[in-house]
Amino acid sequence: MLKLALRRMAAILPTLFVIISLSFAIIRLAPGGPFDQEETLSPAVRANLERSYGLNEPLGVQYLRYLGGLLHGDFGPSLTQRDFSVGELIARGLPLSATLGLAAIGVALLAGLPLGIAAAVWRSRGMDLSVAACAALGIALPSFVVGPLLALVFGVHLRWLPVGGFEAGAPRFLVLPVLTLALPVAAYLARLMRASLLEVLRAPYMRSARARGIGATRLLWRHALRPALLPVVSYLGPAAAFVITGSLVVEEVFGLPGSGRFLVQGAINRDYPLVMGMVIVYGALTLILNLLADLAYGWLDPGTRRD
Repeated sequence: MLKLALRRMAAILPTLFVIISLSFAIIRLAPGGPFDQEETLSPAVRANLERSYGLNEPLGVQYLRYLGGLLHGDFGPSLTQRDFSVGELIARGLPLSATLGLAAIGVALLAGLPLGIAAAVWRSRGMDLSVAACAALGIALPSFVVGPLLALVFGVHLRWLPVGGFEAGAPRFLVLPVLTLALPVAAYLARLMRASLLEVLRAPYMRSARARGIGATRLLWRHALRPALLPVVSYLGPAAAFVITGSLVVEEVFGLPGSGRFLVQGAINRDYPLVMGMVIVYGALTLILNLLADLAYGWLDPGTRRD
């Protein structure tokens, strides 16, 4: 298990380096600049601003300077929010975004896995058909549709939950955003769990276990569940990436002061350091969560560790 973890961890830094390099090139080569929207700036003032931020230097020099700053943990200054550095902006918004994402993954696991197991156990019955219909609906509806619908029902009509904003220490403000993020992931997990568990239950060794008189409950929890979880664990890596990218839309819909709004605002305003900082943080989080999913897969399947 330790060798598996070391191999996966060794691949994180090169992958992150590729993400940083490609993102830097794409952002800098895109048309427009951070000071194009300030039409009142004279050419001399614009030139002075570009010189002060090093934007007048060749792209290769800017790239090497940026890498040097990253080695010291410096994401650089924000070009549009000039009272804050990029690191300070990330520190302000990331805790809320991380809470939102982790809570959504937790809710999706708590909802999707039991529903998938129930649909496999009672296949071709009302429970199975209901889970299939709800899963198809959850997958088909995007977050920017589900969020306003939940806000309309539970916030406007029923007045149970707030429809936007955030107050520290008030979890009710996160209920609707977490549900919006969790629903499609829970739908995928339910379908995956059902299909995987049915395949395991039809395996020859499971039929042999039934022939030896092992009860259905023991057969499910002691012999079928662990191998059936392997495809689910494999999906958790892409699910984490979906939650991270989906939180950008959800934070905008519900007006949450998370880090996603900084990425959106930075992209609109061509704030190069801010966009790069957010891309690096989101990329690192995705890689780490994929690493955890790989380790969980290795724990469930010892053959993976031997390979």
